[in-house]
Amino acid sequence: MIDRYSQPEMQAIWSDANKFSIMMEVEILASEAMAEIGEIPKEAAHNIREKANFDVDRIKEIERVTKHDVIAFVSCMAEYVGEDGKYIHLGMTSSDVLDTSFSVQIRQAGLLILDRVNQLIEVLKKQALRYKDTLAMGRTHGVHAEPVTFGLKLAMWYTEMCRQKDRLERAIENISVGAISGAVGTFANIDPAIEAYVCDHLSLKPESVSTQIIQRDHHLEFMMALANIATSLEKFATEIRNLQRTEVAEVQEAFAKGQKGSSAMPHKRNPIHCERVCGLARIIRSNVLPAAENCVTWHERDISHSSVERIIMPDSTALLYYILGVFTNVAENLVVREEQMMQNVEKTHGLIFSQRVLLALVEKGVARDTAYPWVQENAMRAWDEQTSFHDLVKADDRITAHLDDQTLDDIFDYSYHTKRVDYIFRRAGLMD
Repeated sequence: MIDRYSQPEMQAIWSDANKFSIMMEVEILASEAMAEIGEIPKEAAHNIREKANFDVDRIKEIERVTKHDVIAFVSCMAEYVGEDGKYIHLGMTSSDVLDTSFSVQIRQAGLLILDRVNQLIEVLKKQALRYKDTLAMGRTHGVHAEPVTFGLKLAMWYTEMCRQKDRLERAIENISVGAISGAVGTFANIDPAIEAYVCDHLSLKPESVSTQIIQRDHHLEFMMALANIATSLEKFATEIRNLQRTEVAEVQEAFAKGQKGSSAMPHKRNPIHCERVCGLARIIRSNVLPAAENCVTWHERDISHSSVERIIMPDSTALLYYILGVFTNVAENLVVREEQMMQNVEKTHGLIFSQRVLLALVEKGVARDTAYPWVQENAMRAWDEQTSFHDLVKADDRITAHLDDQTLDDIFDYSYHTKRVDYIFRRAGLMD
């Protein structure tokens, strides 16, 4: 799935090189903090900052012997530093480095996703305004109901993505925590000032109470935010897929020059990108469950969560980043068939005005239980005979006894259904 929507930046975030770079910075910052409070020589902290480095292959070589990733990393880093390497990781435990670094990676990924959420919001705003007054058929239960505008559909997507942006920002803030608190989180072997120093330099907050690990409810909230966004994208993509069906044919994904829709049927133009969004959104949602189960560990820590999140977090962030790019392109280049939308509005021969006829009769003093069968009989006849509901109503003496021709003509005016569109757009922040 390597194309222009893929993510060299996101892939880089989850690379071994980036992970070890962040881990190294955590260790360096911790040594600088130790030097600040006089626990190690300042010259040692300076040498660690100047000489520290790592080699991914060397770390893996050491790990094959130690069977411990952080020990292998610290040993490799110390090889570069030399004598002062003995001060690296002083009083710390593995999770101090791993969990704090993991928070930085998740924060980096979240901010990258936030950029794409903002891009989609801008596209939806532009398209909503463009099609604000484009009449389209509103449907409930898949059946024609009353007219809307296509812009209103997009306005709803816009406001939903604005809410998703807020959720993501809160989740990024919530995951931006670090812990340098020692073996079981008691700070017995490390001064809390070291944690404060490291977190401040990494744009993190110290975890209020940690055990040996940062508690995984932080990670679950972030994963739920990803799943929530993915679900919105699937919802929008499903609407486009439905509107692209041959029987509806109101919109379609842009079709690139040279693109083929079917190996067997040359006429096919399929909504493949929206289908891809829907499929991948399901994977992201499925990762919420293991993220929730990761919150439960034995006592102060086990590592049942570790192997799980090494899969679900990179996969989910990468997939969401990808489908945000895919859907933003679909939304920006969507082919909107306004004439077909109008033909579909008129497909039921005016039945969409049945409620207006009913309400007008009630306003004239006809009992609702009396008026309803009059309108329903004409509506059913219009559908069965494929004839004009307007003409049938005008020919019904029961109705015309209460509603004159001008009143009926006014009732069958599409603009009635769109008169509050500007109000909705202003309330949604799309218009001044």
